Amino acid sequence: IRLLYALVCETLRFAPVLEKLLSGSALLQAEKKLSPQLAKVLVYDLLFGKGLRCGGRWKALLRRHRTRLEAELARMKVQQKVSRNEDLLVPSARPDAPQVPRYVRVNTLKTCVDDVIDFFKRQGYSYLGKAASVEDLRTLSGKKFLLDLHLPELLVFPPQTDFHDNLLYTSGHIILQDKASCLPAFLLDPAAGSHVIDACAAPGNKTSHLAAILKNKGQIFAFDVDTKRLATMNTLLMRAGVTAFQLAQQDFLTVDPGDPKVNRVPREEAAPTAQRLQALATFQRKVLSHALSFPALQRLVYSTCSVHQEENEDVLHVVLQELSSAFRLVDAFPSWPCRGIAAFPGAECCLRASPAATLTHGFFVAVLERCNEGTAAPSSPPVAAEENSQHKKGTKLGAASKKRKRKKQQV
Repeated sequence: IRLLYALVCETLRFAPVLEKLLSGSALLQAEKKLSPQLAKVLVYDLLFGKGLRCGGRWKALLRRHRTRLEAELARMKVQQKVSRNEDLLVPSARPDAPQVPRYVRVNTLKTCVDDVIDFFKRQGYSYLGKAASVEDLRTLSGKKFLLDLHLPELLVFPPQTDFHDNLLYTSGHIILQDKASCLPAFLLDPAAGSHVIDACAAPGNKTSHLAAILKNKGQIFAFDVDTKRLATMNTLLMRAGVTAFQLAQQDFLTVDPGDPKVNRVPREEAAPTAQRLQALATFQRKVLSHALSFPALQRLVYSTCSVHQEENEDVLHVVLQELSSAFRLVDAFPSWPCRGIAAFPGAECCLRASPAATLTHGFFVAVLERCNEGTAAPSSPPVAAEENSQHKKGTKLGAASKKRKRKKQQV
């Protein structure tokens, strides 16, 4: 039932694309007995999913039309000037709709920002320096680019700039990653040598970002239940030069917090129903609570690609109440313009992102730290300005305390 539910949800997400495919390929006209609803599910499984998992006459029917459907899909990509199936989901831009720039993260495992800037300048791009405001990003056009005003290794190009065939991308020197998606690893900021758990890791952009921050010194344990997504992730990480990682095809909820291996130191949908939001929130509360049960955990980033309060502030509020004084919410990245919804005291410590406000995709990020002696409880208003100074004093994730008699590698 869960697999069928997931398939139906994905079919609904691709519904506009599937309707165009059915119309262009004339499948329903040729097969009068095939209902539009069933046709969408079958075509999704054939072209976007894990392959046809049905049998009998439906499988034979779709195979007869496969060539025409694949040709129609290729034609749609050419028309919309995209190379990936996921890019077909991006809605056509309205005149008043905010355009998200093309963000390019420099992969410091293989190169540096200055070298990448020089490379693009040799390709005819004009470098405008570091952005002073979000408005600078909004007005980018032509072959001009900027250094992001918040993230030091992120370059910003005009919307729709395509680098999928660029040498730097195919060689793993740059990662095409939305700015909001770069926030979790940036805010976690693990020290070199740390052990980090990526609970729901695929497709791997955030994992490669973590590896770059760690400088491949330490270990990343990456979990995901989908075999194909893990295989894609492994390819991405190898291309990016990531070496210190272990992939596991496993539901993170089944990982034993007492496992010595991890104690040495899983897309937002359009207009989800209330029942769907409740199901997501319940799952996310379980994942967050499970992650916080690891005894060696010192610092955690909770992030979602959702803008719904039910999946974000409400989840944090419930979990923080359950934990009492064990963890506190950190006021991370004070200069970030969009903060959490005031659903509970301290929720303004969280970060939000959206196309309109931050020129990124919708996102939510919160940073939690274990409360040591003398640290304020989660319900107390956290002090934002002290975060960076605390990092410099050795409170980063994974930093071993010299005052302890027994050294523990941190998660």
